Amino acid sequence: MATTTPNGAAATAPPATEPEGRYPFGIPFGWFQVAWSHELERGQVLPRYYFGRHLVLWRDEEGVAHLNDAFCPHLGAHLGHGGSVIGTDLACPFHGWRFCGDGTNTAIPYSERTNARATIGSYPLVELGDHFLYAWFHPHGDEPHWPLHEPEELHDPAFTDWSTRHFSVAAATQELGENAVDGPHFRYVHNTEIVPEIQSYDTEGHVASMRSIQRFPTPRGVVDGRIDVDNHGPGMGITRFSGIVDTFLIGAAIPVDATRCEVRFSFKVRRLDDGDATSGVGKAFISEVCKQLEEDRPIWENKAHLTRPALADTDPPFLKFRKWYAQFYADAPDTTSAVWTPPPPTDGQPVYLPPEATASRRHRPDDVG
Repeated sequence: MATTTPNGAAATAPPATEPEGRYPFGIPFGWFQVAWSHELERGQVLPRYYFGRHLVLWRDEEGVAHLNDAFCPHLGAHLGHGGSVIGTDLACPFHGWRFCGDGTNTAIPYSERTNARATIGSYPLVELGDHFLYAWFHPHGDEPHWPLHEPEELHDPAFTDWSTRHFSVAAATQELGENAVDGPHFRYVHNTEIVPEIQSYDTEGHVASMRSIQRFPTPRGVVDGRIDVDNHGPGMGITRFSGIVDTFLIGAAIPVDATRCEVRFSFKVRRLDDGDATSGVGKAFISEVCKQLEEDRPIWENKAHLTRPALADTDPPFLKFRKWYAQFYADAPDTTSAVWTPPPPTDGQPVYLPPEATASRRHRPDDVG
């Protein structure tokens, strides 16, 4: 694991505009996955829009990846649309001004001088396990508050190669993260036979850990297993499933803005003696996890955020999760309202179409209500 881009000059992009009325909080800070490594070849330049701002992701000719604010300080061209890589510099498509990874102007092709004030904001970027590109974001430009975690399974030959999935969700990352402690919703949203038993939920600094017992329904009956989750800040969730087949998942939620996010799933499955069995069981389990995300989607995208929810005495530790997550907001939340609702529909009355039934629903016993 190597840090490839230091935090350079102050960002040239304006602060993200927070849409009103959806959530009391803005965009959290932390490490967030901006791409998979294979998406960015040497010399490639990609436009990105995360954290409520335009960005440019590029890899120089030495193989080092960089993330910068997108607009050239000369006349405002977007460096991600037509920009090019020259050695270890990024060249503007408009007038050829060049910038290194830390955002410094290194050359102006029609001048013998550079412009020391012409800088583009840069973001610390880490390439993890030759598979992930993680960037550090803080709305005030703070340096990383903690190092990016590197799980041991990344290089364990007992696991398969990566299998990846990519989703967009019209909800804040905090709403998705709250699922990590929400055992009861598995019964009613995903129709599991029983509610998972949360054995513990502990937080320390930027890490929150949940340990639980889960029973997985299969065509051959219910299988006892576990779901254990370790969240390293708001942008990296490590889930270890056991029971049907040991499955390792890095779930990465990255804010597009204060009300939308992307989710990237990267799976590894422990190899079985039979390669075909590994592939078949692994694909089925991964498909099930992804279908459950789609079952969650209509909840996340249409729910109100209640700052003081009415809770049952047996509810899971929602408030403990929210207290832990609150540390990742650089600015205080808006306390003017207790209920924050999504915007009204723009195309008439919405129609709810349920997703395809998951294995949990197909194989649940008939007597489960």
